[in-house]
This record gives sequence, structure tokens and C-alpha cells, in this order.
Amino acid sequence: MVSRKHGLAVVGIAAMLLAGTACSDTEGGAKPGPGGTQSSSTPGVSTPPGTSATPSDNPAAANVAVVPANGAKAVAPDKPVTVTTSVGTIKSVTLKDDDGDTVDGALNADKTQWTAGPGVKPGATYTLTGSAEGTDGANVPISSSFTTLKATRNLKASVVPLNGETVGVALPIQIYWNNPVTDRAAVEKRLEVKTSVPVEGSWHWVNNKQVNYRPKAYWPAGTKVTVLIKTAGVNAGNGTWGAASREIKFAIGKSVVSKVDVAKHTMTVTINGKLARTIPITAGKDGFTTRSGVKVIMEKFATKRMDARTVGIQPGDPEYYDIHDVKWAQRVTSSGEFIHGAPWSSGSQGSANVSHGCVGMSLANGQWFFNQTLRGDPVVVTGTKRYMTAGNGWTDWNLPYEKYKQGSALS
Repeated sequence: MVSRKHGLAVVGIAAMLLAGTACSDTEGGAKPGPGGTQSSSTPGVSTPPGTSATPSDNPAAANVAVVPANGAKAVAPDKPVTVTTSVGTIKSVTLKDDDGDTVDGALNADKTQWTAGPGVKPGATYTLTGSAEGTDGANVPISSSFTTLKATRNLKASVVPLNGETVGVALPIQIYWNNPVTDRAAVEKRLEVKTSVPVEGSWHWVNNKQVNYRPKAYWPAGTKVTVLIKTAGVNAGNGTWGAASREIKFAIGKSVVSKVDVAKHTMTVTINGKLARTIPITAGKDGFTTRSGVKVIMEKFATKRMDARTVGIQPGDPEYYDIHDVKWAQRVTSSGEFIHGAPWSSGSQGSANVSHGCVGMSLANGQWFFNQTLRGDPVVVTGTKRYMTAGNGWTDWNLPYEKYKQGSALS
């Protein structure tokens, strides 16, 4: 109860429309005070128990309105949450859910309105507290609560790279959603990439459960990157609502760019702009041609078992192999192309292509190369007429940047 001598009027305004019907709180509405009548019956206006909505006789008193109304149910998480005073200023506002998580907000320039930022979650009860001050100097407490609607499906994100990881200069940021996204634009508006140096880049939707980001050119070496996935409360469409937000921080390592020329049987490795080594290699033979295009190192294994059954070659086939201890193996396609040490083909390295599609080299060169690279380093392959296809690995760099940008929902 607020003392009438301060002339406070606290008004909660229900601003939601559900199924085309105005939603107003009718539970616990103000009852007539002694010698008075209940306040305004204007549609959409409600008042907390015991609080008069009758305009104060004191024009200098704070006059606070809260949206959504106190006690409102099934509030859409993406609807605005505001606290406004028509007299005086808002001093402080805190908005917390029933788990104690706080939703940040901001005051306007003259401190007459506070607006919550994104982050209101579905299926939660929120409590709003704070204070306002009228031009009469009287401090007025603010208190209200509401409950958000329950989502049919929740939206959560899995992310490449990992938080805290140091990666190569060609690594695309990849966000995988646990449920399909219908409203891609609404979700993409909640995604942000911050970099320690200026970097131009774009989001690109692979499908309705994956969105990637890559720069126009390779990431500058040493760049610090922060990915903000501010999707808590976003309406992703078809009854799917963002259940959480995430922040991922990672760093770009040194620049290691490798170029494989299948026709010349060589791989050149350039580190921070300087040629570091030229390596004799062997690549895919006829029928197993190594794909040309820009590949990105996806996984690294000091030792890897390679069984031809994983690529459809069965025991008994003359091309079948099962090698349990392939050294210094680095995956560059989902279909099974690796760069690795291959002592069994040493006689062909630098002169002939004899592999099943992988790029092979000596154990010494394989170990050296393995020690230079990071997940996300590019390997550019030329010299064949078999080309990379979208989705066979991290293939973002095989699209010209202008075409890649067309995959953004906001382009």
C-alpha cells in the first residue's frame, strides 16, 4: 500500500493481444477504498491490490505504469516490458525470473521510461522491482510480476568453435539449432559477432537447423572474436521460442594457408605470409580423385584407424584397406579425405597419385604439418576436375562472398 499523502498512482497496462482478444488482468484488481470507488474501467487497464488508479491530487507525484500488467498470464516473451512515469524519473528497475536470472534493461535519456532488453524466457515467472521519484522528491516503490507463456518447443544452440578455443583463419562460426527455425530473420537479428579488429562478414543459413558465419576474407591472425547468441525469448516461429542465450569467445591463431597441387604432387605451406615448406605429396588415383576446392581442417588425430568400409569399400574388394595406426591425420571432408603421414607410398610422393583420395606425405612432413596447424586452417586443392560440394565438410569458402551473403535472412 502506498500512502496517499505522496499522491502515487501505480498503473499496470496489459499490452498483449492473444488470439485477437485484448488480455487484461482481472485477478486481484483494486477494490473500492473507504468512501471511494474502484478506479478506471478502461479496457486493458488493471491495478494491483489496494492501489488506486485515480489520478493523484498532487501533480508533482510520480505516476508509474508497468507493462505487462501485474499478474498477467501467458505473456509472449518477445513483447515489450516497460516501466514509465509521466511525472519525475525512474530511479531503478530490476527484472528477475524465478531462477534468479536478471534481464538487463535501459532508461531513456530523460529517465522517464525503462525498457527491458531481449532475454525474457518462455514458461517463467518474472518479478519487477524498483523505484521512481516524483518532482516532489518522494520516493515511490515499484513492484509487479507476470508469467510468460510456455513454448511448444524450446530453441537451443550448439556452437563451433568451442568457448576459449584458438582456431585457424578459415574457421566458419557454425550454430546448430535443436529445433527447426521458421522465422530465420527474427533469430538472425539476435546474433552478433564482435571482433578485436574490424572484420566484414555475413551469416548464411545452411538449412533451418544451421546458420554459419564467415568473414569476407580469412580472419586476420590474432583476432579475438565474441559470438553473442541472444536468443532467449526469440519467437523462432511455429511455437518455438528461444530458451537460452549464449556467449562464445575464441581466438584466431597464426595464419597457416596450405595449397595442394594434385597435378604437380606438391603442397606448399605459408605461415604468416611466408613460405615455410614445400612438401612432396601423393593424392587420389583414378576412381578416387581428390576433390579440388577450399577445404578446412575439421579434426586432428595423432593416430587414426582408417577402415575402407567407412567409405563403402568392403573386405574382399581389391581396394579394401584397414590401417589401424595412420599417423598425423587431419580431416578435411566429411566424406573421408584426410591429410596424413603415409610411409607406404613414399616411392610415389612427389611423382604420382596412388591414394584413395587422401593427401599423403612422409611421416616427418606429416608430423611437422600437424604441429603447425589448427582446426579451421584452410587447405586449397587444385589440379583435378572433381570439385567440392556444399556440406561435404566446412565448405563455406567455396562460395564467392557476394553469393554467400545472399544466404543471410537479412540480406
